[in-house]
Amino acid sequence: MGQAPIKKKTGFSHLIAAATYSAAGARRLLGESAFRHELIAFVVAMVIFTILGASLFQYVAMAILFLLMIAFEALNTAIEEIVDRVSPEISEMGKHSKDLGSFAVFCLIIANAVYAGYVVISSFF
Repeated sequence: MGQAPIKKKTGFSHLIAAATYSAAGARRLLGESAFRHELIAFVVAMVIFTILGASLFQYVAMAILFLLMIAFEALNTAIEEIVDRVSPEISEMGKHSKDLGSFAVFCLIIANAVYAGYVVISSFF
């Protein structure tokens, strides 16, 4: 006997369900030490921007870069969990998948750092 199909929510209840799933994802991501370090770096950057009198555009650009980094960190964590579930043994393909996800996050960390550095340096000239 198969299971009954899952009844999809619609309308406002779908919106509530989606928000609940997103909140669960955020809680899961908070369990990652890398994400907590990135969050601390973002807060430090915002404090420095405030001290330097950054423009609204600079705050918004930094926030957008940070949100992209969060999204990539979430996807990287999802990749790692899927690989661990599907291929719990050590495999070259699993390693490559995890390494590529990690590299994607690293690229956004660099983008965040370069932009924050640009804002800091440009405030002195």
